Amino acid sequence: MTTLALAKAINEGLRKAMEDDPKVLVMGEDVGKLGGVFRVTDGLQKDFGELRVIDTPLAESGIIGTAIGLALRGYRPVCEIQFDGFVFPAADQIITQLAKMPMRSLGELKLPVVIRIPCGGGIGAVEHHSESPEAYFTHTSGLRVVACSNPADGYSMIQQAIRCDDPVIFFEPKRRYWEKAEVDTAGADWYPFDAAKIVRPGTDLTLIAYGPMVKTCLEAATAAEEDGRSVEVVDLRSLNPLDSALVMESVKRTGRCAVVHEAPVFSGYGAELAARITETCFYRLEAPVLRVGGFSTPYPPSRLEDHYLPDLDRVLDAVDRSFTF
Repeated sequence: MTTLALAKAINEGLRKAMEDDPKVLVMGEDVGKLGGVFRVTDGLQKDFGELRVIDTPLAESGIIGTAIGLALRGYRPVCEIQFDGFVFPAADQIITQLAKMPMRSLGELKLPVVIRIPCGGGIGAVEHHSESPEAYFTHTSGLRVVACSNPADGYSMIQQAIRCDDPVIFFEPKRRYWEKAEVDTAGADWYPFDAAKIVRPGTDLTLIAYGPMVKTCLEAATAAEEDGRSVEVVDLRSLNPLDSALVMESVKRTGRCAVVHEAPVFSGYGAELAARITETCFYRLEAPVLRVGGFSTPYPPSRLEDHYLPDLDRVLDAVDRSFTF
């Protein structure tokens, strides 16, 4: 076991994938010589060369369009979108081409493209640098959408995403990049990247989260324990496809549920989860499914982001409210 920060774990996962398969390419703005703005690709161009770690122009649509062409020719491109808010110029290529081409060809064409997107707030950045655009892509059929929350998952999930023949949107919680944990870099017996995981068992209420909010929910579960409440925390890991079986089993067992994400609550991913849980677990629920998220406003200036982002108090408030029904 090796202690790694999340950014370094993803770097090591990319390195291993490139060593194992010469068809794996990394491309994006400043991913080569600079090593990425978060240094996630640091050292890769030096070791694999400029033909496999490619510094691209500042043109997200061009990056994804080029990756689609490379994938059609047998390569496995990994594209970095420098910041979450920069993905929207590439939306046409992702939604209209990447997601639809395999179905359009009746499965004859494979597009093993991974799009890495640092997501969420918490780093005091300027406008367009702290978005949570996951709902746009989970709504787009034909895309796999996954979100890692810790170094161990970052290391294994990026490699599984690269090996997958489907297009994968890979969300990385940027404010967790520097948090460290033990990673088994020697083994390959990985937990499936399309499966959810119970990261803390409990009996009274289920907190469901992904990406940056998993740590916050774990902290909330620890705090709730002081009030005598046993809170289970589920890390979704895969947003599409959703591991419905594990989610529903957990909620049926606890009878209460709150979904937590950074994105605005209105029409957010939590709305879909709440609807599915209500449909499936209605007669086992002791309270309505609650949602905790950002407000229905554009992401605020950095001085206000602490008020915007869901924190420990807002998650605990949802836990408390769930027991008042």
